[in-house]
Amino acid sequence: MTKLMIVEDDTSLREIYSIRLTAEGYEVVSASDGEEALAVAVREKPDLVISDVMMPKISGFDMLDILRSTPETKDIKVIMMTALSSEDQRKRGEGLGADRYLVKSQVGIEDVVNTVHEVLGDKQAQPAQPVVTDATTINPAFTQQPETQNNAGQQ
Repeated sequence: MTKLMIVEDDTSLREIYSIRLTAEGYEVVSASDGEEALAVAVREKPDLVISDVMMPKISGFDMLDILRSTPETKDIKVIMMTALSSEDQRKRGEGLGADRYLVKSQVGIEDVVNTVHEVLGDKQAQPAQPVVTDATTINPAFTQQPETQNNAGQQ
C-alpha cells in the first residue's frame, strides 16, 4: 500500500487531508511540524510527503532541504502546500526539490487528491463521463426508429 505523510500544524486540516486520502486507499501517517516530520520520514519511509511551509520548529522549506540531503529520504516525492503565493516562494520550493507547490487558497481537497495521484503516477486521470442525451449514446442499435403503424394512409 502506498504510504503518504501529511505535515501540517493545523490539526483540522491534517485530519481532513488524512481522512480523504485514506478514503483513496492510501496509508496515511502525519506530523505536526517539520522536526517531527523528519523523524517520521526516516522511520516510516513514505512514498510521498504533503507538507505545509509555515510551521513551528522547522519550516517546510528547511524540512524539504534536509529530506533531499539525507540518503534515506532523498527520493521521497514532496508536495508543498502553503498560504505563501509569491513567485519567489514557489521558486524556492521548486529549487529545493519539491515535486509540486500548491497554494492553499487556490486549491480544494479534490485538487490535492488529484495532485497526489499525478505525482505518484498511480492513477490515470478519470475521463469525463459522456452526457447521455438519448438512448443512442448508450446503445447505437437504438438509432433505428421502429415503423409507425399509421403509415398506411400516406402515399
